[in-house]
Amino acid sequence: MPKAPQNASILWFLLFILVSTAGYSLVGYHWKRTQAGELILTFGGLFLMYALVISQKWDKRQTQKWIWYAISFRVLLLFSVPALSDDYFRFIWDGRLLSAGYNPYLYLPSEIITTSVAADAHLNQVLFQGLNSPNYFTVYPPLNQWMFGLSAWMAGDSVLLNIMALRSFIFMAELGTIYLLTTFRFPKYKEKGMQNAVLIYALNPFVIIELTGNLHFEAVTLFCVLLAVRWIDRPFRGDKYNVGSAGALAMGAAVKLLPLIFLPLIFKRLGFRQGLVYCVIVGLILLTLFAPFLGHELFVNFGKSLDLYFQKFEFNASFYYLFRKVGYWITGYNIIHLLGPLLSLVTLVCIAKITFQRRSLLEKMLLGLTVYFLCATTVHPWYITTLVALGALTGRWYPVVWSALLPLTYVVYASQPYEENLRIVAFEYILVIGCLVYELFVKGIDWNAPTKDV
Repeated sequence: MPKAPQNASILWFLLFILVSTAGYSLVGYHWKRTQAGELILTFGGLFLMYALVISQKWDKRQTQKWIWYAISFRVLLLFSVPALSDDYFRFIWDGRLLSAGYNPYLYLPSEIITTSVAADAHLNQVLFQGLNSPNYFTVYPPLNQWMFGLSAWMAGDSVLLNIMALRSFIFMAELGTIYLLTTFRFPKYKEKGMQNAVLIYALNPFVIIELTGNLHFEAVTLFCVLLAVRWIDRPFRGDKYNVGSAGALAMGAAVKLLPLIFLPLIFKRLGFRQGLVYCVIVGLILLTLFAPFLGHELFVNFGKSLDLYFQKFEFNASFYYLFRKVGYWITGYNIIHLLGPLLSLVTLVCIAKITFQRRSLLEKMLLGLTVYFLCATTVHPWYITTLVALGALTGRWYPVVWSALLPLTYVVYASQPYEENLRIVAFEYILVIGCLVYELFVKGIDWNAPTKDV
């Protein structure tokens, strides 16, 4: 009799390994993003296996075993070519320019493809045809550019080797994030097991595929942000002004600028004097990293591309799509040029309000970033991976729900030309916002409760 449950457990475990391995192999090496049905079914199977694991309580030894499986699924994708995103073409393009001695912020791909600059940097028509924004200057910050350049230098003319070199940075960052998630300690997790937090992130199929699989550097930014939070009130080399934490946040912002929205929250957490020094350190490090590229053209080109991003690009938005529809009714045309700045202002006001809530820093970061994405005109799937980690650390489940729904957005690529299905977008946000409202208001948060958590 005792053997039956044990045999059932072994069969269940083998089923998890088989389904997960097959799923990651299919997404990484077989399915294309135009195969929406196959992708959704595969993601569904992977999330089912994921749910069965994270719904259980595991001791420390069992958790370590699951972490190793999470890492092995990432290893499985190391040699794949990203199938769900074409951003890597720009990574290689910028990297080859930098490795050839050219400033990637100064050259528009569509203007140099037939010039000697392209020939010197080994930029060809294959790479050019793969670019999704050939008429825009690069928007990737300096640390990202250094990683692009180093990868291109190591890989030579091989696209696959270049992808693998780029992925090595992401893979190492993912290992660092998983480790950091095991080091946070909060009283609230004593009852439900701190191990759940790391597994919610480490085993999440969406996180694995979007970061390691699809080659997105949000993985590096997330590691730097978590390291910055981990070092808050843990002075680096005896410095009372949290130099290490400021350095980590600056490095994260030098990959993706988004972490800069956390500065008001950290400023309030540290107090005026230490907060001011913290912000100055972040600014100086960013300036130092930008220094090799500085020039009038950098500010003009970089600013122009950022402005176009916020006032032209649209994808998987929530409130913006509603306001856009109202704008069409009133004016008869798309008022994104007004809505983009207006929603950015709303985001800043909300973050300012969140800053003065008496909640933990991680809770504020989660809420601030959530507001940012809900007000954004463009929300690509991989943006939400940071929310999954912050949600795991704060005990919030709506980021996990969001991550499970985001594969539905790949339906857009099933049609030619690409066209969003707004019913799917509405379905996604109704469930996500419903879950968010339940967790934050119905289930309840004591907004005025003091806390000593990080």
